[in-house]
Amino acid sequence: MTYKKFIDEYLNKGLLKRQKSNFGMIEKLVLRAHKDLKTAKAILNIDEGIAYTIAYVAMLHAGRALMLLKGLRPADGSQHKTVVEFMGYLLGKEFKAIVERFDKMRKKRNIFTYEVRISISKIEAENALSTAMKFVNLIEDIIKKENPQTEFKF
Repeated sequence: MTYKKFIDEYLNKGLLKRQKSNFGMIEKLVLRAHKDLKTAKAILNIDEGIAYTIAYVAMLHAGRALMLLKGLRPADGSQHKTVVEFMGYLLGKEFKAIVERFDKMRKKRNIFTYEVRISISKIEAENALSTAMKFVNLIEDIIKKENPQTEFKF
């Protein structure tokens, strides 16, 4: 399925809604993603599960920023999944591995948060943080490429 067909299908299903692109909100989401990364790093030695969760949330914030840049937002009870699927179609095969990692993190974070039947090791949390840093930087680079005058104030 092409990106355009994906968007049309998800709009028709009510999984996506059009939203006017708002650079102030895009900037807030990217800044929040960076703050999440700092927080995850700071608590890594205190609570691996929460560090993992916050690293995932950083990716979610960055993904939502890119969606907003494209004039879209997730619109139903599966918002996290919709953001991941959107990233897969938008970023394409070149970034398939990082999107797959994002999706695995989404699923594990969900189990950790709602079922509390798993634990997350320090190595898993460190890997999640590393993936999240790469993902957030990738999204930031895409936003800057599409809007060359963009300057995030960290």
